[in-house]
Amino acid sequence: METKEKIEFVGLPLAVYREIAAHLRQVEGVEVDLIPQSSQQFDYNQSQIAGLSLSWTANSSLESRQRVNQILAYYQNRYMNPI
Repeated sequence: METKEKIEFVGLPLAVYREIAAHLRQVEGVEVDLIPQSSQQFDYNQSQIAGLSLSWTANSSLESRQRVNQILAYYQNRYMNPI
């Protein structure tokens, strides 16, 4: 059974989304796709990406899910929380 989840970091640059996706793809049982921005209005303050689509495959383990949570927490702390 495969489950999907959308991960969104508001205003995060495309390059950072790509870095997160590359990092998450290294976790066994996880598939990641970038979701393109659907807004018709261009805004420099918005990301070119709407979010990440995260899919858990049948062979994903609890350890894989914990690792994904650690990776997402790292990026959230690094880019979303002001110092």
